[in-house]
Amino acid sequence: MTSDLEVDRIVRACLAEDLGPVGDLTSEWTVPAGATGTAHVVAREAGVLSGTRSVAAAYAVLDPSLRVTWHVADGGRVEPGTRVATVTGSARSILAGERTALNLLGHLSGVATRTAHVVALVAGTGARIVDTRKTTPGLRALQKEAVVHGGGGNHRFGLHDAVLVKDNHIALGGGLEAVLARLDDRPGHLTPVEVEVDTLEQLAVVLGHDARRVAQGRRPVVTAVLLDNMPPEVVRVGVTRVRAHPVPVLVEVSGGVSEATVRALAEAGPDVISLGALTHSVRCLDLGLDHAG
Repeated sequence: MTSDLEVDRIVRACLAEDLGPVGDLTSEWTVPAGATGTAHVVAREAGVLSGTRSVAAAYAVLDPSLRVTWHVADGGRVEPGTRVATVTGSARSILAGERTALNLLGHLSGVATRTAHVVALVAGTGARIVDTRKTTPGLRALQKEAVVHGGGGNHRFGLHDAVLVKDNHIALGGGLEAVLARLDDRPGHLTPVEVEVDTLEQLAVVLGHDARRVAQGRRPVVTAVLLDNMPPEVVRVGVTRVRAHPVPVLVEVSGGVSEATVRALAEAGPDVISLGALTHSVRCLDLGLDHAG
């Protein structure tokens, strides 16, 4: 779960962007300083909710005296007209935080909703749906949390927590065999190593490299392979070859995955399917703030 410090950092940056150095001029010039009110966050369409902590944090930063009551939790489903939350307190504060709160809640709920839809498409196949690093700068932690709220899982969070050898690493590192040789004694046993392959020939090189190590009594280097931009029939062959490997290796499928192709890819037998589209091109879930007048 995203830390409270990270949520606070994000909402403060969003509020600073919206309020600037002087605050909400419109509300200060039109609403009496002592006015209070109540407003409800209401869903305008069906979806899966995410981002409640962001909204609560935004209003807490603006005005700790505001009271935010949630009627739906993160991961909960909403329908048009569902009352998601109620905000009570200073009218000026409610208005000042409205757009930041709805921007974050709508975007993150859009991520959760898209994820839930894709997860449903592969139900029963055994494949897990996960995100990628194709996230909005500054929002990665919240977007990845939203993927979890939608029933998906997280890939690595950054360049710092796993080794993922991609085509550019292979090209700039002198080729696949040279890169594998360089990895031989590099990572510790707690650092996962995944290698992306574009062809079954490359897959054979990766599996052969570790099969020789295992035969020599040495630990394998590669813990996962990523089958990139392969059609389902090729993925199925690749999965079969990996399952015959002397040690367990996780199989991930990525690249060009869409809602139209994800089911067939899942049925080909991989463990994981990763989609950048879960975070980089989602539509904001339509949520509004209605005055309880």
